[in-house]
Amino acid sequence: MFAVIKTGGKQYKVAEGDELVIEKLEIEAGKDVTFDSVLMLGNGKKVTIGEPMVAGASVVAEVTEQRKGAKVMIFKKRQRNTYRRKKGHRQLETLVTIKSILADGKKAPAKKKAAPKTEAAPKVAAKAAAPKKEAAPKKAPAKTTAKAAVDARGRMAKADGKADDLKLISGVGPAFEKKLNGAGIFHFAQIAKLKKAQIADLEEELNMSGRVERDEWIQQAKDLAKKA
Repeated sequence: MFAVIKTGGKQYKVAEGDELVIEKLEIEAGKDVTFDSVLMLGNGKKVTIGEPMVAGASVVAEVTEQRKGAKVMIFKKRQRNTYRRKKGHRQLETLVTIKSILADGKKAPAKKKAAPKTEAAPKVAAKAAAPKKEAAPKKAPAKTTAKAAVDARGRMAKADGKADDLKLISGVGPAFEKKLNGAGIFHFAQIAKLKKAQIADLEEELNMSGRVERDEWIQQAKDLAKKA
């Protein structure tokens, strides 16, 4: 069975179990969403076309993830002028999984609740309880020095020891070094390990589109990290 739904100004053909990327919905991940704008229903050779919607039909889906789409670069140029504008854009998206296609105003089946756990009856001791042995004193855990953690964006809340001199990277001055530190970048090793998505996020935040690749920051950081 399939359905054609309309959401975000677009139409999608869906079936149960399909994963669908649509315009952002203000719904938390893990919750269900119902699409009432059903333009067509199909079940085998039987097809129902709405006028414009199929009366009583709906599609139920679960919101799997809220995310940003691939980055799109916008470049504007005017002839015979020094006008150049380069911007990036990442569209907000919602990933949903189609759970059921409902016709004739039926409701989606409710989720089954787990049966409450029953307390086990106390066991009758066959033998007299033996005297309890005194537990050996627990050893105190050895002290460990925790390093500053790097988050999913490749950033750190604070430097791991002494921060590296990022001004050794070409194109980075004292003012820009402060901006990098404010964004959670303190060490050459952090820059050397940045991935494409993390670089795009950092460049968008600090308004420096294309600078990392253009000035070869990754290679510079790898070389400087070996010397540090």
